[in-house]
Amino acid sequence: MGNREGELFAVSRRCRHQLGDLSQGTIDADGCLVCPWHQARYDVTDGRMVEGPKGFLGYHGRTPGYTELVRGYSQVLKLRVARAVRRGAEIVVHRRDAS
Repeated sequence: MGNREGELFAVSRRCRHQLGDLSQGTIDADGCLVCPWHQARYDVTDGRMVEGPKGFLGYHGRTPGYTELVRGYSQVLKLRVARAVRRGAEIVVHRRDAS
């Protein structure tokens, strides 16, 4: 769960690339959630990866072909997205129906 320009959001916690912990990620200038491991970027409104990872395992850098492969399968394996609302001091997460 996070906050994008005052708007709460909730997505699954693990990056679709190498299961990096997205709770340690950041929100970039475009409002995308950025994985702390290899900088894959996610749209928090629909869970899709909008930019593939910049590396793998311990390597950080260009990975032609591999990045496109990861981005391709991540279009099918999107992050789960839920609605987060503030109720007083609490934040409540509502799962979206699979429709």
